[in-house]
Amino acid sequence: MWPILYRAFQTLADRHNFPPDFPSVEVATGLSSMLLADPGFYAVVAEDDGRIVGSNFAAQRSPIAGIGPISVDPMVQNQGVGRSLMQAVVDHFAARNFPGLVQTAYHNRSLCLHTKLGFRTREPLSMMQGPPLNAKFPGYEVRPATKEDITACNLLCRRVHGFDRGGELDEAIDAKTARVVEYTGRITGYAGDIAFFAHALAETNQDLEALIGAVPAFPGPGVLLPTRNHEVFEWCLDRGLRLVMQTTLMTIGLYSETAGAYLPSVLY
Repeated sequence: MWPILYRAFQTLADRHNFPPDFPSVEVATGLSSMLLADPGFYAVVAEDDGRIVGSNFAAQRSPIAGIGPISVDPMVQNQGVGRSLMQAVVDHFAARNFPGLVQTAYHNRSLCLHTKLGFRTREPLSMMQGPPLNAKFPGYEVRPATKEDITACNLLCRRVHGFDRGGELDEAIDAKTARVVEYTGRITGYAGDIAFFAHALAETNQDLEALIGAVPAFPGPGVLLPTRNHEVFEWCLDRGLRLVMQTTLMTIGLYSETAGAYLPSVLY
């Protein structure tokens, strides 16, 4: 199963001359094993004559179900396996959650499939990568998040997104990757991490830049930044981060425009 996840993403990336999301079978195996062991994720597999030919995952830790990664064995591409895997997850969450995902922009078939399944394009995202910025701003303090911060962070998330992501934040605090930024003595932003598989949000672009500037590294393939946020996008470019590729945020059902600055995870 795990070699399929690696081969599917590797084959697609090689075809379009982009770096793969998973640099090795070991990385793909580690991620999949972690998701399967996490009760906050739902998983399905596709079988053909008793052989696994694909899989799909979905985060179910908040009111929004973040879908992915989905993979199909390259040997059975274009036979409806991907559509079946995606439909199974969408059907599972249809009555309880509003699914969302991040789609690789160069994968035209994927964009068309998700559109036919009812997903709407919401936001173009730029994947950024590079060395740590070591940027600080007077009056903005970035520190590790604690359990005592969750209530304030959830309230902030509801103001920015319309719902909270407390389950993800709680896991990030346990993993010691979560951070908050404080301005004038109150929390004005937080991040599960500044990374591919984590989200961040803030009241203002300055709060978000303080979070981005404080991390020692950008784990994974890159940071997903809404391209329409010109101020932060330009700020990142001016400080040496490079654009790796474009992706697309897509959702089904109710969607609220954000009332602040944010970085989505690869799930949504």
